[in-house]
Amino acid sequence: MLVRILSGIVLLLITGSSLIIGGWYLYGICIFISLVGMMEYYRVLGINKKLPGIIGYVGATAYYVSLLMTDECFGILVLTATAIAMMIAYVATFPKYTIEDIAKGYFGVIYVAVMISYIYLTRQLPDGEYLAWLIFICSWGSDSFAYLAGVAFGKHKMTPKLSPKKSYEGAVGGIAGAAVLGALFGVLVKYLTGADYMAAFTAASAIGATISIFGDLAASAIKRNKDIKDYGRLIPGHGGILDRYDSVIFTAPIVYWVLYFIVR
Repeated sequence: MLVRILSGIVLLLITGSSLIIGGWYLYGICIFISLVGMMEYYRVLGINKKLPGIIGYVGATAYYVSLLMTDECFGILVLTATAIAMMIAYVATFPKYTIEDIAKGYFGVIYVAVMISYIYLTRQLPDGEYLAWLIFICSWGSDSFAYLAGVAFGKHKMTPKLSPKKSYEGAVGGIAGAAVLGALFGVLVKYLTGADYMAAFTAASAIGATISIFGDLAASAIKRNKDIKDYGRLIPGHGGILDRYDSVIFTAPIVYWVLYFIVR
């Protein structure tokens, strides 16, 4: 437990400092998280160090380079080129790899790299130094409230076969807790900047927390399919990158787009 707490503190310090500093520091952190997360995902699915995985790493790296371009079409171009490269590799090496291997490779780029990149993209929005915190408020914050509510009131299991400890009561507690945290954070930001984001932060946190449940369950489903406990051991007491960022992967794009349309 002590190791888990200490590693959690270090993780919070790294995450917090990257959101405060932003820029190249956050950009580099997101690339690191993406590539390590992809490695964990590819390793579990048996394509790490194989051609579909290698193309996936190259595609993810190129995608991050495209984020530095002023024209958003470069991102679409990279993802299109990655899909084409995957299929060319499939044909050129046939029948060495199956279409399932190719699909796993391409999905890893979207599921991990593209989704995680929304942390950086949210930080790039106007007032992003505040908005980006909502991604973690409605993912990690809701996790904490869901655990407390589940322990206190949990009776009705959501997915007994997939995640026996999750309950509907815990889910409601997590969503409500995230909404309250978002509202309180909105009050703090208004005090610091004068900008009234309270309604937007509350809505983004509640919606993000709802989606984060499925992010957590999706990562768990993959682990159950492959009969593993954790994706890795990078974070002592927590597992791998995907074990800790499973809900963040879903909340990051949701928070970005909710705020993009509400705050813009």
